Amino acid sequence: MVKLKNREHDFGSKLRQGSTVQRLREYIQWQRDLEANFSSIEPPVYSPISINLDLTSACNYSCPFCVDSRLINAGKTLALEDIKKLIDTLHSHGLLSVILIGGGEPTLHPDFEAVVDYMKNKGLQIGIVTNGSRLEKIEAIADRLEEKDWVRISIDAANEETFKELHHPRVKLTLHQILEKAKQIKEKNPRVSLGYSYVIVWEGVDIDGKRLSPNIQEMPRAAELAKKFSFDYISFKPCLIRVEESQRETLLQNVGPSKESEIAKEIKIQLQMAREIAGEKVKILESSNLKAMLNKETEQIKRQPKRCHMQFYRTVVSPFGIYHCPAFRGVEIAKIAEKDGYLTDKKFKQSLKKVATSILAFDAEQECKEVGCFYNETNWWLQTFIKSKENVRDIQKVEDDNFFL
Repeated sequence: MVKLKNREHDFGSKLRQGSTVQRLREYIQWQRDLEANFSSIEPPVYSPISINLDLTSACNYSCPFCVDSRLINAGKTLALEDIKKLIDTLHSHGLLSVILIGGGEPTLHPDFEAVVDYMKNKGLQIGIVTNGSRLEKIEAIADRLEEKDWVRISIDAANEETFKELHHPRVKLTLHQILEKAKQIKEKNPRVSLGYSYVIVWEGVDIDGKRLSPNIQEMPRAAELAKKFSFDYISFKPCLIRVEESQRETLLQNVGPSKESEIAKEIKIQLQMAREIAGEKVKILESSNLKAMLNKETEQIKRQPKRCHMQFYRTVVSPFGIYHCPAFRGVEIAKIAEKDGYLTDKKFKQSLKKVATSILAFDAEQECKEVGCFYNETNWWLQTFIKSKENVRDIQKVEDDNFFL
């Protein structure tokens, strides 16, 4: 059995892991049956492999580049008992991982620690994306986290001024305080993977008429800080903007080819410097859409197949409802159920049917044509395999590693 080569972003291989390959085979067969006009065929009864779980809309930052800013501080929170019920339902149908992220700061949920405890008691892998303002909450549950679990802190800067300009924290907080606390978490539990998240902002990014502070030049310094404060990796990704009219996340909006080449050239220079500083101690990760930018494949990553097959494997559960894609969080066209859509087995199966309908009806080729999709390559691989005559039994298994999608 082969191993997962890139355990962070190789989503196609993740679907082929020993614990997930059977649902992949059944999904492909279901799609083929639909192509053969067996329209009454029901989808395979599986939960998503992974969910993004938005515990609350509350946030104590005002990041100008936040793609979910219209949802922030809307007074919405998932109740602990409802969280337990939806986890019970999904786990019974094959849920393997949960990412606490998006729509707000997860550690602001009043029952954050109880939520993590409950999910770990179910044996789920957990990822936590946090702004770092309440790392004492994560330190309190650090000993519950295991080798495949991770904590990623959205830092996006390497000096205090840039940090404040890009985050506008509404609490007394410094970048240095976050880094010190992060190191304490790592010292408390060396098994947990600790990440330094860095959204790259280049010169000329405007959001709502406001010019963002560029941070490209700070990338090497960020690698130095990651190394100094015991981070396992630093994850670089390009700045995305959500267009108000369409509510879609876009990559490089209104940026011409020459400007894109200029941006990519500068990022490459800074990335190389960051790698040299990081050495073997800190892993440098590039998101799939950043790789596309650097390889002049931006248009390719925006060209989506008509069907988004990844809807079947991961969804977003939030106080606003359940959505089929993180890039469409809070967007009505991507909504598959209200927030209670996974609370019972009956509701789960109703939501699964809506996912099946969405896979057929949601035209990703049109709806996602401006989105630099993380799942682009995997969706095309699935589409090609479905259309082929290859036997699903010939899909080679990959050794289990992590199930974050």
